[in-house]
Amino acid sequence: MNLNQITVPSLDLAKSVAFYEKIGLRLIVNALPEYVRFECPDGSSTFSLHRVDDLPSGDGIWVYFECENLDDVVNTLCEKGIEFTEMPNDKSWLWREARLKDPDNNQLIFFYAGVNRVNPPWRV
Repeated sequence: MNLNQITVPSLDLAKSVAFYEKIGLRLIVNALPEYVRFECPDGSSTFSLHRVDDLPSGDGIWVYFECENLDDVVNTLCEKGIEFTEMPNDKSWLWREARLKDPDNNQLIFFYAGVNRVNPPWRV
């Protein structure tokens, strides 16, 4: 089994499409105004959005995008006007992360973990 796709809710797909294209995802399915799907620039996973009338309450959705050259990616996106809520920093769980929110307030985490992503020292 392999995780292929994540789908998150959005109130305004047109606005979200512009955002996700700006951060580097490639639109591959356009069924506006109800659904869109993107291809990630690396690997074979996809990411999609579906239109909803109301967003989930609470902390919402958290999506992690792995970037080997995290600091360069973040700097490039900042130059394009993307605002991060947390710039790249090293975490106690041995990942380097930067955080931002999409137009629907979904939490996006850009990170690099290397071998620690699936093989941290505390792995069971």
